[in-house]
Amino acid sequence: MKPPPFAYCRPETAEEAVHRLTEYGPDARVLAGGQSLLPLLNRRLLRPTALVDVGRIAALRGTGRHGGALHIGALTTHADLERAADPHLRAALPVVPETARLIGHLPVRLRGTIGGSLAHADPAAEWCLLAELLDADLHALGPAGERTVPAAEFFTGAHRTALTPGELLTGVRIPRPAPTAAVAEYGFQPGSLPLAAAAAELVLDDDGRITAARIAVGGAEDRPVRSAAAEQALLGGAPDTRLLDHAAGLAAKALAPGADHRAGAGYRRDLARTLVHRALAGSLARCTPRLRPRFEARLQEASAP
Repeated sequence: MKPPPFAYCRPETAEEAVHRLTEYGPDARVLAGGQSLLPLLNRRLLRPTALVDVGRIAALRGTGRHGGALHIGALTTHADLERAADPHLRAALPVVPETARLIGHLPVRLRGTIGGSLAHADPAAEWCLLAELLDADLHALGPAGERTVPAAEFFTGAHRTALTPGELLTGVRIPRPAPTAAVAEYGFQPGSLPLAAAAAELVLDDDGRITAARIAVGGAEDRPVRSAAAEQALLGGAPDTRLLDHAAGLAAKALAPGADHRAGAGYRRDLARTLVHRALAGSLARCTPRLRPRFEARLQEASAP
């Protein structure tokens, strides 16, 4: 099919893009990489009054560091992040290029953008999951000026966000390093959007006890969710496969998964449990190298299927 008719403009600045979005009204859509939007247009699932193509706005591309925080422009492509050469990014947030590598196939990663993915807000999308895990801040520019929305408040439902009419997502801020964060996902075929995904971050003290834990699950509910009960259960524990499995069970139990033509609610819950365990094991394997010799057997056990 062909898309329905619409107006088209290609602004040179973020301010001009906001002006155009306001001018064309709430049914206008932002075109970034187009990897999510264009299929919806071709199937006529969307009928926008206009497309505001932000692809020329160079100020919205690239990464930078300020005070320990990583800033990512909304038009930075998945491939840009996958191939990022910044040694600080790869040391402090290795999960970022690894997550980028999981997204679609290479042509999708070359065109798709982190901002487009976040604004599309698919419940199973990798960037949405990672933003939730790492307490990312999302920057928006609108008719009333700039504002920052925490990831925990940004996703309001499946394909719904806190962005208001006329607002443009301009960038993402990850406030702190997370060298041990890890992601695990499962899809029916390579390159497809995952059926479910999980991300985890563990921090160990010098005795090998867990002093901080974060777990997030995507694809099970209408937005990515944190697993507070599972995180609390890990604190103070010595990480072995029994503890990781207990936390994974708590995370799955707290979910209220939906069902669709691809999978039922029970399958999604079981899958989430497995993925949380894998993400925790992946994070554990990344913990301080000097602890590894003392816990090598534990790491091998926790990483087992």
